[in-house]
Amino acid sequence: MTFEDFNFDASLLEGLYSMGYKTPTPIQEQAIPTILNNRDIIACAQTGTGKTAAFLLPIIQHILHAPTRHLNTLIIAPTRELVIQIDQQIDGMGYFCSVGSIAIYGGNDGITWEKQKRSLKQGVDIVCATPGRLIALLQAGDINFEHLQHLVLDEADRMLDMGFMDEIQKIIKYLPQNRQTILFSATMAPKMRLLANQITKDAEQINIAISKPAEGIVQQAYVVYDNQKEAVLKTILQNEDYQSVIIFSSTKENVKLLEKSLKQFDNSIKAFHSDLDQSEREDIMREFKARKLRILIGTDILSRGIDVDGISLVVNYDAPPDPEDYIHRIGRTARASKAGVAITFINQKDQGKFSKIEALMGKEVTKMPLAVELGAGPEYNPEANKHKFTKYPPGKKKFNQKNKKNFKPKN
Repeated sequence: MTFEDFNFDASLLEGLYSMGYKTPTPIQEQAIPTILNNRDIIACAQTGTGKTAAFLLPIIQHILHAPTRHLNTLIIAPTRELVIQIDQQIDGMGYFCSVGSIAIYGGNDGITWEKQKRSLKQGVDIVCATPGRLIALLQAGDINFEHLQHLVLDEADRMLDMGFMDEIQKIIKYLPQNRQTILFSATMAPKMRLLANQITKDAEQINIAISKPAEGIVQQAYVVYDNQKEAVLKTILQNEDYQSVIIFSSTKENVKLLEKSLKQFDNSIKAFHSDLDQSEREDIMREFKARKLRILIGTDILSRGIDVDGISLVVNYDAPPDPEDYIHRIGRTARASKAGVAITFINQKDQGKFSKIEALMGKEVTKMPLAVELGAGPEYNPEANKHKFTKYPPGKKKFNQKNKKNFKPKN
């Protein structure tokens, strides 16, 4: 199947091919005809499957054939990074057919706020927004959805996890009832299903490879004590084949500490976390996409919606909290049928978590041997280590300040 089979306008195809698209992915093959036929859709697809193009292409096609041009489409996404990326994809796809969009998100200055409102008054085809900033515009009367034809909720499950259920329901009240609703989610938990049933009508349901990593991802794991992680990581990063790397850590504090430590090893590295202001985060992502930055360290804010091609390595410095997070993290590599490597460090405490990840995937991840000079790591035995763990190998325990009074130096 090719994109010509969808009977897209020549100008849309020109923009599509200029961005490097070649043939439709499975989610595109199934979703595009449904959206072109104006049916509501509930699509469950993991990150990296091409879902953004799956809803943007038919929507742009609808806009090109609309009898009059109004604010046609609202796309809601959970983070400003994802909103910006969707907006950039619209710019690329719609470049040759003059379809315009605006990204609306919080965390910026008053000048940007006024620019967003001014752009809305001048008129755009598509609005991409985070829930909080969009509600502020709606309550101020600065945006009108009277002629809206399409509502898209992207990464809908993530929005619910972030506590946006009330905001989404408020936004829905401002929209026409006669519209097409397109909902994309990586998972379909009960609360996600409840929302989907509330806002869609006679929706077509599509499921694409839920909770399964892309086939091109080589998965490996190292069973380690915490104080062995950094040495293993530095050895891995010496491999020059890994030209674009994302490292996931559990908290922003750990992200900052890891950045400081690794800077001495590789200067082409930066941390990405919520303490940075929006302009700093955008600059970092721009450098990373342009390959001016080799290594990016972040929390799970990076695991959803960061669309960067060619990431060769993903490292889970700390094992993710649940199996779905693991799928999203390693989904940053091996995108669009390319190959990539995902490596996870498993300490004793996280062995139970990782065994659930393996159970969900239906496969065991290869456990790699540690270098001799690092000493042995803990045994991988999730059941035995469920309530027993240490950060340090036997004989290398950290000095305990509580025992300081009992400490007697040798003469």
